[in-house]
Amino acid sequence: MSDPMRPPVSHHHPQPTSPRSGPSRSRASLRTAVVWEVLQEALERRVKATGRESLDVLDTGGGSGNFAVPAAHLGHRVTVVDPSPNALFALERRAAEAGVADRVKGVQGDAHGLFDVAERGGYDVVLCHGVLEYVDDPAEGVRNAVAALRPEGVLSLLAAGLGGAVLARALAGHFKEAKQALDDPNGRWGAGDPVPRRFTAEQLTGLVEGAGLRVGAVHGVRVFADLVPGVLVDTEPGALEALLKLEEAAAELSAFHSVATQLHVLGETGGAAESGGAGETGGAVEA
Repeated sequence: MSDPMRPPVSHHHPQPTSPRSGPSRSRASLRTAVVWEVLQEALERRVKATGRESLDVLDTGGGSGNFAVPAAHLGHRVTVVDPSPNALFALERRAAEAGVADRVKGVQGDAHGLFDVAERGGYDVVLCHGVLEYVDDPAEGVRNAVAALRPEGVLSLLAAGLGGAVLARALAGHFKEAKQALDDPNGRWGAGDPVPRRFTAEQLTGLVEGAGLRVGAVHGVRVFADLVPGVLVDTEPGALEALLKLEEAAAELSAFHSVATQLHVLGETGGAAESGGAGETGGAVEA
């Protein structure tokens, strides 16, 4: 049985765009700010290292193009692999509306059979966002993503964090569910939990290193954003900007990784590490 990369409902997230392109910020940017900035900087480093302005990017489980379309905006060629025909249709429409249809290709597939639809060893950067929570074998999912990289390549890995779920259930007064998530091998708080599996930062970095990559950076994503009352962010002048800056600062501190809703790991092949490391990462992006 092939592994679904994610449930259909997860395809409809706000699209990240670069703060350098100048659109106004919104509350939705809190969900993708750190990840996009880290990814954009990684793409820039690969451009400099390769001497090519356009990279080949594989976005596994990329859905409707939340990261693929902004990457194509930067001039890169992006292949999105996703099991949902509806998501791929939305991707095609979004890419056309953004004027990057010639640089975005969507193909139907999943993590288990990745190389039925994608080229082994053919990509400078591979995105594996929101995939490991849903596959039967996360280690295999990471190995496949790494096998898709060229000898000098970068993996962007994003997955649900265990600590964030425990903290959220506890703050909502669901103490038994919080304890169950803490004790459960997959980090699930109960039968109604929509996420099949969650990870600690140590587990994700272990998977990346186990697949032969060097860990370039680890960031906590949505450390505070999911806990702050929306009415405060929406009505208090300057609150959104201040919260974004707080998210950026906390993302790089290991002390906050254990309570983040999501965890982002940047992995590099040996060749990529030698030609230019991850350097300083962090920053904001509009969604």
